[in-house]
Amino acid sequence: MSPEETATSNRVLVVDDDEAVLELTIRQLVHKGFRVVAASSVTEALRLITSESFDVLITDLNMPNAGDGFTVLTAMRHSQPEALILLVSGYPDVERALATIALEPDEIIVKPFAITALTDLIREKMRSRKPVPRVDKQRVGTILHRCLPSILANWLARAKLSPELNHLNLTDDERTGYLCKLIEDVVRRLSEPHMFLPGDAVYSDSAAEHGKMRYRQGYSCPMLVHESRILQVTLFETLQNNLSYLDFSLLLPDVMKIADEVDAQLTQAMASFTEARREFAA
Repeated sequence: MSPEETATSNRVLVVDDDEAVLELTIRQLVHKGFRVVAASSVTEALRLITSESFDVLITDLNMPNAGDGFTVLTAMRHSQPEALILLVSGYPDVERALATIALEPDEIIVKPFAITALTDLIREKMRSRKPVPRVDKQRVGTILHRCLPSILANWLARAKLSPELNHLNLTDDERTGYLCKLIEDVVRRLSEPHMFLPGDAVYSDSAAEHGKMRYRQGYSCPMLVHESRILQVTLFETLQNNLSYLDFSLLLPDVMKIADEVDAQLTQAMASFTEARREFAA
């Protein structure tokens, strides 16, 4: 195909809240034969990504909030993984900052840039772009089950660095306690077919035993709360590190289930902790 034919066959989504930049970019791309759709907000861009197909995405990084462009980038990567993505930023160091992110763009364009060279860059990238291998999407529970060893290791590392927790002289096994079983309870909750309803959590023997054990180890109530917060952070970080595998269609209810289940476990652990303290006092 000639460059003109290639351009004509490509649909480009341009996302920028700066009307002047948006209009100038659209005019240049249309002049070169590209079919262009514009969005001036993240909300509009996400609607277009989920309802239409595009070959190229050009998005500003900050619109008007820092990282807005990354939200658009992430949505496009998951919804249309074969699309070419160009991220525009006014910060020269952004390329180095994004280099470690699994969903990094195909090209980072630092402002100011010559819009006239944009079409040549798109054509070059489209010619050299290799087919993107399809990644099987997984539910949140599947990912957490697969990553259980790393979740335990990361939680333990955080707990050891926490001043609120690390003053107790405990072995690694004592420090993790019933954590593995608590995570397995979260995974089990996520496997339930019905939609999320607050209060769906069932009584957890592991959470109750966890509370009793923490009392014997010298924990306080604030320490129980703090380690529960560390667990939630670790679980959500695991999902962040596995974005390319995530099935986004059920992400929100699954995240809500995680939060509800961990909170329910904390409530049950606190109850047994308090009961153990009361029995000791008696």
